Amino acid sequence: MTDLAISTTLSIPGAGRTDGDAASYDAGDAAVRMFIRASLFWCVAGLAMGLWVALLLVAPTLNLGLEWTSFGRVRPIHTTLIVYAFTGNALIGSSFFVAQRTCRTALWGSRELHQLLFGCYQIFVLLAVSGYVMGATQSKEYAEFEWYTDLFLLGVWLLYATILVRTILQRRERHIYVALWFYLSFVIVVGMVHTLNNLAVPVSFTGAKSYPLLSGVQDAMVQWWFGHNIVGFFLTAGVVGMMYYFVPKQADRPVYSYRLSIVHFWSLVFIYIWAGPHHLHYTALPDWAQTLGMTFSIMLWMPSWGGMINGIMTLSGAWDKLRTDPVLRFLVTSVAFYGMSTFEGPLMAIKPVNALSHYTDWTVGHVHSGALGWVAFMVFGSLYHLVPRLWGRERLYSVALVSLHFWTASVGILLYIAAMWVSGIMQGLMWRAYDTLGFLQYSFVETVTATHPFHVIRAAGGALFLAGALMMVYNLVRTMRGDVASEPGRTSRAANLRAAAR
Repeated sequence: MTDLAISTTLSIPGAGRTDGDAASYDAGDAAVRMFIRASLFWCVAGLAMGLWVALLLVAPTLNLGLEWTSFGRVRPIHTTLIVYAFTGNALIGSSFFVAQRTCRTALWGSRELHQLLFGCYQIFVLLAVSGYVMGATQSKEYAEFEWYTDLFLLGVWLLYATILVRTILQRRERHIYVALWFYLSFVIVVGMVHTLNNLAVPVSFTGAKSYPLLSGVQDAMVQWWFGHNIVGFFLTAGVVGMMYYFVPKQADRPVYSYRLSIVHFWSLVFIYIWAGPHHLHYTALPDWAQTLGMTFSIMLWMPSWGGMINGIMTLSGAWDKLRTDPVLRFLVTSVAFYGMSTFEGPLMAIKPVNALSHYTDWTVGHVHSGALGWVAFMVFGSLYHLVPRLWGRERLYSVALVSLHFWTASVGILLYIAAMWVSGIMQGLMWRAYDTLGFLQYSFVETVTATHPFHVIRAAGGALFLAGALMMVYNLVRTMRGDVASEPGRTSRAANLRAAAR
């Protein structure tokens, strides 16, 4: 069978069939709808927290003089809501949707079991966020929540994995479509690194404090093995799974190369998991481990760009749709940001570059070019694709509003990342500038003053991105209700169809 034949027959196996299976999706789709609603809610909450964090760096008095609203407590609330709440709910819901369609089977388990998973996942988010406000934290990036939340999340994750895996095992389609491969890697690796990174001994079973089993450089090494793989498998592999389903579906085209998608999967899974040490350059970590992390990071260019090319080239023969379909515009722009972020990341892992970039705003710009441009845009496009289908609507409430959301969010991203790139490089250069006598040329306070205007620009970009998200939520809620906006283009198309019918 040729590559073209494989990509045509397997781009979305079973997804377009109407052989009576649709009714069996009802229970699973009810679960998907719950996760989509939660994702929309947490999206607004997480972005609002992010804007507050950005404003705290512009005007620190906005913490109102309260310890509960200090930067150190609000910032992990923002990251948890965006990573685990907004993106996590979208990933769980979309994985159930994709599994049913590509496996041609109902979601395993009862409605009550699906509701239990949904409810427990939201409780996990609330446990994590409430812990931060009260000062309960492990002080580990992406793993700040304390031992009681860690254990609760592990139980929830095992329930999620069971439902997804059992659904795949009862499939009526012989092939497991590549999107599910990425979803499965997301489930397995996140569960593994979460468990090993959070091995800790509670101080007491009534106190929200624990101490990790590992210490020193070993603890740092395991933490960044975890931290980078949360990025690599929660925010990359899982979202790539969304890409391989929703881009070809929205474009109505087969995946450009199914073989390339398989190469993309195995190379990404093998290489990404060992790139974590590049977060620990110039630390007490042995130099060989730092170099190994840098080497694997550079190797990531190949699978990442292979996947990006595969996603972009899926539009072959359908490029004209970008002019008229703003949902597809979200998805394709997301893939472009994936390529850019996965070029910049390995670049920053090279030791001489890292010596300039580390601990600066450049890192913040890199993270958010991926989080906003790649992850959020892919989730936005997927939600726009899912909602009309799950709620049985012929179309979105307003296509024009989708387009306005796209341009508002795009300008917000560009303001954000450009400000952080300039600010970060300036910081790095100022921190290592020496005068003729060998003394530091600038004090730390001078670098803070110099970066202040760029933090204002970043806050403005974040405000635009939040405004775009509010447009999306309004649009999708009206779509769920079955409302249709009166738009000139849509009215003329409807008139043309009526004239053709007559």
